[in-house]
Amino acid sequence: MTFSGFGEHAIDFFDGLVADNSKAYWEDNKDTYTGDVRGPMEALLAELEKEFGDLGSAKVFRPYRDVRFARDKSPYKTNCGGVIEQGRGAGAYYVEISSNGLRAGGGCFHLHSDQIARYRVAVADDIRGEALRSILDTLRKRGWEIKGDLMKTRPREYPADHPRIDLLRYRSVYAVRVWEPDDVLHERSCLTRVRKAWRELRAFNEWAADHVGVSEQPAR
Repeated sequence: MTFSGFGEHAIDFFDGLVADNSKAYWEDNKDTYTGDVRGPMEALLAELEKEFGDLGSAKVFRPYRDVRFARDKSPYKTNCGGVIEQGRGAGAYYVEISSNGLRAGGGCFHLHSDQIARYRVAVADDIRGEALRSILDTLRKRGWEIKGDLMKTRPREYPADHPRIDLLRYRSVYAVRVWEPDDVLHERSCLTRVRKAWRELRAFNEWAADHVGVSEQPAR
């Protein structure tokens, strides 16, 4: 299947799901989800995997929320996300569609403790740490937002005056960019938008693959 844009009812589907996150709504609109959202997402990832598949394999996330330990028992995710990654935290090319529009992202998501340890060793090193700072500064200048799980205090093993203490406080760090709903979302040019964004993330993901890597801990 060649990607030609998300379906014309994709945003309307998510608007409705936000308002009525129920099995009844889902069943009544499942064909719209399949044809206007998930199908195009699979086609988009299949085309992008040709260029970015060196990092890992592509997959579309399940639409169902894990509500076992959540206060919010809404059964369905209000977005459809897809990713190309080797393993969580070791760099990722992420794309998502929701009622907010299109979202792209990459970097170090959801790090395990062994990955956090390797991340901090790399950041503490003058060469590898300054390389990451340069990468993140460049992304900011290009319009990306740098986000992550940030400690309120510093890691105990590093002094408060460390030149990269701001980066050492991250327990996960990634870049995101959002485009509000527009005509491009429903056109093939959406592929060009995501491809260009992911190319800007390549240096960040290569840094993550080289210096953080896949967790050696058992999957939770």
